[in-house]
Amino acid sequence: METYTLHRGTAPLFISLPHNGTRLPAELAARMAPDAQRVPDTDWHVERLYAFARDIGASIIVPVYSRYAVDLNRPEDDVSLYPGQNTTGLCPIVQFSGQPVYLPGQEPAPEDIAARVDRYWRPYHRALREEIERIRAEHGRVVLWEGHSIRSVVPFLFDGRLPDFNLGTAGGASCTPALQQALVDVLESQRDFSFVANGRFRGGYITRHYSDVPNGVQAVQLELAQLNYMDEDSFAYLPERAVRTQALIRRLLECTLA
Repeated sequence: METYTLHRGTAPLFISLPHNGTRLPAELAARMAPDAQRVPDTDWHVERLYAFARDIGASIIVPVYSRYAVDLNRPEDDVSLYPGQNTTGLCPIVQFSGQPVYLPGQEPAPEDIAARVDRYWRPYHRALREEIERIRAEHGRVVLWEGHSIRSVVPFLFDGRLPDFNLGTAGGASCTPALQQALVDVLESQRDFSFVANGRFRGGYITRHYSDVPNGVQAVQLELAQLNYMDEDSFAYLPERAVRTQALIRRLLECTLA
């Protein structure tokens, strides 16, 4: 069973899009609330936004299945990434809207969660580790770039409207100060989009776990406000709006390679 796709590139840049998947196993969908079956908390269309990255030599890994099956950007032991704040877990039972994912009594049992970790989580993370090591062996270094997106207003998770571009480097721990400053410089040089570094989204499990700066592995998360490239209600991709967003993402990725 294919649970992810992996494109191997030629540059020291590896893009992970762990919440792009939309597929649900039929037996799982049958247990879910009707609104959750639309998988509204998907990082919609980020694979399309980042498609150009193949042209600059990046490797790209993309899951097939929805985060509602298992959240690939959460630790296997499901320890909270943001203690004291609302968040969702390894196998989410609540949507970003605050509504339940499952019909009453249909939430996953511990053995169900363990099976999903085996089926979806471990293969993705094995591929992450192997590709990081392949790139590092070839180039001596690698930047792991975590591509994410979310609705611009999600009261369950944060107050007010999210900035357009949200850089996360685990408070500066997952990359060098020079790389973080270079990325901030790119964002400060433009006037189309608001941005913040290490605000509400500071980098999830993948950013924090796989970074190894002393040994040449840097990691950066970029969380995008979805209204800058899509309709947040219908989930439709808006190419005329996405083009400027995509251009700035390209500048950021080219900065990491420079």
